[in-house]
Amino acid sequence: MRIANLAGRLALVVDGLAVDVEQASGGLFSADPQAVYERWEDFRRWEAQAELPPGIAFDPAHLHAPAPAPRQIVAAGLNYRDHAAEAGFALPDTMPPVFTKFASSLTGPVTEVTLPPGGHTDWEIELVVVIGTRAHHVTADAAWGHVAGLTVGQDISERITQLEGPAPQFSLGKSFPGFAPTGPWLVTPDEFADPGDLELRGTVNGEQVQKSRTSDMIFSVPDLLARLSCVMPLLPGDLIFTGTPAGVGVAQNPQRQLAPGDELVSTIEGIGELRQRFVAQP
Repeated sequence: MRIANLAGRLALVVDGLAVDVEQASGGLFSADPQAVYERWEDFRRWEAQAELPPGIAFDPAHLHAPAPAPRQIVAAGLNYRDHAAEAGFALPDTMPPVFTKFASSLTGPVTEVTLPPGGHTDWEIELVVVIGTRAHHVTADAAWGHVAGLTVGQDISERITQLEGPAPQFSLGKSFPGFAPTGPWLVTPDEFADPGDLELRGTVNGEQVQKSRTSDMIFSVPDLLARLSCVMPLLPGDLIFTGTPAGVGVAQNPQRQLAPGDELVSTIEGIGELRQRFVAQP
């Protein structure tokens, strides 16, 4: 199943066409895309037996974040061996570094992002997990059962803000407006032959800058959710950014950064792509 936020309304995407959920369910489910996660199991049961009306074509530019108002956004750092190596850090052994991206940075899949003046803005393609049912002290074996689905994310990062000062400011440097695009939709785990082994690929102006597979994570999705849930309850609709592989701009020699006019395309196998164009601040 694929669910989308189409112009602020919850939709199912079937064969590339959109079906409005509120209309198709006769009002059983709200048009609010975030509200569906509080009734995720009911929604899955309804979708499995629903006789859906024909879908309609839509413009991808009208897609918004599939979980637009999460109560928590949790992001893992150094969760790929090659990225830890390029960053010059030892591999985490019990838990990756964890930070948040503030909810005001969240956007949909096709956006224009204003570059902070005087900054050094970088890219980080990530698989993003959306929680479907509350997870607290869950085991890795049970973790997939708490996942609503997977989507593509970009942990766009302004490195000067992130790293300046007496202590790093990861959450601030990664939370400028538009710095958390997600989408194009949510794909449920049962849609994949192996949801733990998906190819990620990022390009800047058509040049490949990142390519890896989610099976190269140090902490897999189930392991990461189990470890996080031992500290904090993961709530329906929460987002978990699971880390980025090697190839970020700050690790290149010479370092690279995004500039006005650049286009960043982020693709994950079986899900789809994000497309961000960067502009200077007026």
